[in-house]
Amino acid sequence: MNTVVDHIKSHIRDIPDFPKPGILFRDITPLLQDPVAFRAVIEALAVRYANRNLSKIVAIESRGFVFATPLAYKLGLGFAPLRKEGKLPYETLSEAYLLEYGQAAIEIHRDAVKKGERVLLFDDLLATGGTAAASLALLERLGAEVVEACFVIELTALGGRRKIVGPPVFSLVAYE
Repeated sequence: MNTVVDHIKSHIRDIPDFPKPGILFRDITPLLQDPVAFRAVIEALAVRYANRNLSKIVAIESRGFVFATPLAYKLGLGFAPLRKEGKLPYETLSEAYLLEYGQAAIEIHRDAVKKGERVLLFDDLLATGGTAAASLALLERLGAEVVEACFVIELTALGGRRKIVGPPVFSLVAYE
């Protein structure tokens, strides 16, 4: 087994029945609280993306920001946020996506990414894939070249990877 992945997994806590009965929540709080484990995540991702000729990391709020900003700093890249509707102060593009019970939208500033820029799409968790797919649609509209969609955790049983069309998908840790 991969010792780095095992170390990271040992710092992810399972919370049954959160936020509702039947859901097993993967809590990254212990990972963030442990400087060695947190550093292991950033270092593993920095090695993966060091020579990809990226210009920016575009991350999905909010836990994606926690990992993407130190990674962008370490790699010397820019950072652009994708946020829930109504949270960005400048002119935005918006993309709606379906939730289990309803609809939501994600937004990005119109000037966050330039046409042809090589970017990494980043979030902490890939579950059903709706937010990631909407994020990719926004980046496509802006003309970005998404090199990869990266996640710290992937819940493979939920099939979110199938909704991501285009770039390769990478997850550091996977759970069935």
